Amino acid sequence: MTNKIFRPRRLALAIIAAFACAPAAFAADVESDQQMGEMIIKSEKPAVPANLPATTEGVTAKQIAESVNAVTSAETIKYLPSIVVRERYIGDRNGIVSTRTTGTLSSAQSIVYADNLLLSNFLGNSYSYPPRWGMVSPEEIERIDVIYGPFSALYPGNSMGGVVQMTTRMPDKFEAHANLQAFREDFKLYGTNESNDGMHGSASIGNKFGDWSLWVSGDHLDSHGHPMSFGTAAPKSGGTTTVSGAYGDTDPTGKARIIAGGYGIDHTVQDNGKIRLAYDFSPTVRAAYTLGFWQNNSDTSVDSYLKDAAGNAIYNGTYNYAGFGNKSYQVSGMSPGHAESEHWMQGLSVKSDTKGVWDWEAAFSTYDYNTDLSRTANNSGTDSGTGPVRPGGQITVMDGSGWRNLDLRGEWRPGGGLKSAHQVSFGYHNDRYVLDSDTYGIASDWLNGSAGALTSNAKGKTETQAVYIQDAWRFAPDWQLVAGGRQEYWKAFDGSNYNAANKAPTPFNVAYADRTDTAFSPKLSLSYQASAEWALRGSFGKAYRFPTVTEMFQTISLPGNVKTNDPNLKPEQVLSGELTAERALENGLWRVSLFQEDKQDALVSQTDTTTLPGTTISSVQNVDKIRTYGIETAVQLSDLWIRGFDLSGSITYTDSKILQDNRNAAYVNKSQPRIPDWRATLAGTYHASDRLSCSAAIRYSGRQYANLDNSDGINPDVYGGSSDYLLADVKVVYKVAKQWIASLGVDNIGNYKAYAYHPYPQRTVFANLKFDY
Repeated sequence: MTNKIFRPRRLALAIIAAFACAPAAFAADVESDQQMGEMIIKSEKPAVPANLPATTEGVTAKQIAESVNAVTSAETIKYLPSIVVRERYIGDRNGIVSTRTTGTLSSAQSIVYADNLLLSNFLGNSYSYPPRWGMVSPEEIERIDVIYGPFSALYPGNSMGGVVQMTTRMPDKFEAHANLQAFREDFKLYGTNESNDGMHGSASIGNKFGDWSLWVSGDHLDSHGHPMSFGTAAPKSGGTTTVSGAYGDTDPTGKARIIAGGYGIDHTVQDNGKIRLAYDFSPTVRAAYTLGFWQNNSDTSVDSYLKDAAGNAIYNGTYNYAGFGNKSYQVSGMSPGHAESEHWMQGLSVKSDTKGVWDWEAAFSTYDYNTDLSRTANNSGTDSGTGPVRPGGQITVMDGSGWRNLDLRGEWRPGGGLKSAHQVSFGYHNDRYVLDSDTYGIASDWLNGSAGALTSNAKGKTETQAVYIQDAWRFAPDWQLVAGGRQEYWKAFDGSNYNAANKAPTPFNVAYADRTDTAFSPKLSLSYQASAEWALRGSFGKAYRFPTVTEMFQTISLPGNVKTNDPNLKPEQVLSGELTAERALENGLWRVSLFQEDKQDALVSQTDTTTLPGTTISSVQNVDKIRTYGIETAVQLSDLWIRGFDLSGSITYTDSKILQDNRNAAYVNKSQPRIPDWRATLAGTYHASDRLSCSAAIRYSGRQYANLDNSDGINPDVYGGSSDYLLADVKVVYKVAKQWIASLGVDNIGNYKAYAYHPYPQRTVFANLKFDY
């Protein structure tokens, strides 16, 4: 492979093409009401609490429509500072948010909300438990705000990385919208050379009549992805059949390997429907109800490169490889799969917005796995698993899993309004998470066969109750102190594992004792308006993240590795700090932030080397200490050089090291995986006229590692590694008629091959037609 070879001519052409429409950049829209005392400069009011003691960045629906090639809501925030969502292909359900201090595998270390309804899946902390992005279509979004760090008492410890708050539309009058997108990715890697097509359509209608407001929307996605994984063969004795067609390759650690084929080639069909109903009891009190539905039907296929002497495709097994010294290699993982999901989300809230002495809110929400199952085949040899006579396999059922949240919030402004010297926020929070996962064997016909004997399961529940208070005190005209604390009461209960393969004296079923724990998280922030142009802020926050039900109760089987669970995990805790300076410019804003996070008892999947001689345990364990620090600068400029040319950009440097790990000393002084040393964005839009806008963006991610021992840093730019990348995107939007808008865009126009273990999308073209009434 020559992925690492830098192609300067191709990249130069990509950048020229990206900026050919205009000296383009991302629309900052800083026409601005400037609230330097609160460290916020936005073109529209952010959908985050007032006087928030943290850095925030946002993007509006207008900016998304003009400058982002977005088919899913996960793609809409890709140009915000230090933010990466690992969406490996369009429609990927495993899109984890990475922030300044968290990587693309830590799903429980950041929070995603939509209209204060929790989309983050805190049943686990891995790629298998991403936010439920499919519950929100990009066309619904009014704006998105990202809050960096655990500096507000209003949010739980999962906010240590940040909080993503999506705000969706509610109508003031009758409106209707329809959107149709087509996209195509050209993908070439190893023996796979294909074009992956897809389409996305959405429609919505809303109206306000009297005291009632109604919004109804539907969304349909049909997407073909490239191979997520590749069959890597390791030497092993016992092969009898000779095969050919494999590709020679070097793995991320520098070792030679064989690539036998691609698998996890997903064809996903997803549907999302939503009803939002609001009633105004008075001009200042509103009740709102949301009902959301998401379903997915997914088939993953295999592209085997192997052929026997008769020309038959070969799949899992041990074979002699022609052309590789006739050595024997074992191939595994190249099996087809099928998944079906039907999830429901509901939310009910009643909220006042007087902006006077008192405001309050009561909100309750649920997220239910009504149906959630996945099937895989036990195919081998010449059996693809998709023939008329299908082999057996296994099925995993997670029906009944889910979560619920209750929040009671209050605001007290003793001075009588938003200009009060004190703005006191307080509240009560309660959540419960339920894991119910059963795996069964299937004797024959893995795709349609009935579940057989139970082979394993994992069950458990967690519940958290919290009370918090936070006071934003403007004790002088140019000074503000925000102080608060959050007290949490956590318990884990009804946890158990079953494994039919267990042998005596270990019982087949293991039930775990209930656990309880408490934690207090103090918060403090001091802001100073040094001048009309300069604002300074220092923030401090402590936060606790309690272990999820899967980290404690679920045993995960991976190829060649079984990760056991630990019901006695301690909560991870972070001590975070940030120093920020913001400079108001004539046409925008410049910000610089220094940040540091000290994490103790970090919950990390690793190998314990302190067990009995000759044995190791691979599991989620508490790593003693990790330190992360860095600097981030971001700028937003409007009407730069010429009217209608808006520019924004950011650069982030991060150093994240494991300082102490008593269970595996080999990881000490190694970089924390999936956190790049450098990240940068440069993006913008040129409004050529009222009908035409042209935008372009560049995304850069620097050196990072996938393994705790950093051994994959030898050759990171191949499958299995975590590579750097430099991606250029472009988009042109044209208003065809009063109510019709067309757009054409390209992501990764330079066709850079990048990896976050799995390959990222290669060059992808988007075409879009939208109707607004």
